[in-house]
Amino acid sequence: MNFPKRGLYAITQPEHKSLEQVLREVEAALKGGAGVIQYRDKQPLDAEGLARQLLTLCHAYQAPLLINDSVELSLKVGADGVHLGRDDGDIAEARHQLGANAIIGVSCYNDVNKAGVAAEHGADYVAFGRFFPSGSKPLAAPADPATLTQAKQLLNLPIVAIGGILPENGGQLIAAGADLLAVIGGVFDHEPQAAARAYQALFHS
Repeated sequence: MNFPKRGLYAITQPEHKSLEQVLREVEAALKGGAGVIQYRDKQPLDAEGLARQLLTLCHAYQAPLLINDSVELSLKVGADGVHLGRDDGDIAEARHQLGANAIIGVSCYNDVNKAGVAAEHGADYVAFGRFFPSGSKPLAAPADPATLTQAKQLLNLPIVAIGGILPENGGQLIAAGADLLAVIGGVFDHEPQAAARAYQALFHS
């Protein structure tokens, strides 16, 4: 499964929801055009069970499933890859465990140099943010849209923007250089299919 070059990157919001509700919401986002799903779960009840069902669902829509923070879980369920944050181990080790075809993304915050190092070490995409106030990461340091522009000029891999992104403000990040918009609440605090369509429309306007 290939990582999309452009579009909506939806991140799960499983807190206080049943497994069935999470799956229903993710399917709605996929129907609305989400091109990749990241399973992020800070208080998992059955991470392996949910990840396996998400993987089946994503593949039915030709979308990759990435696991946030856990190479171990990605390996266990056969997910398409992993997203690594600041303290989640290095790219080479993840690549060694997950194999040549795994998608490995790296959080680079507001640091183009970190992104360059990640690219050299074999990352498949880099993510910057947060760009706007974010409910899921309220304490994260802000990032500058100019970082996206700089990264776009220097790097030859997809650039993801994250953090408080709404259909009303996402267009400026695409204009600055973002290839994908990573969104949690903007999709899953609303009707996910309609919300996903609103984000996807930004890439065609």
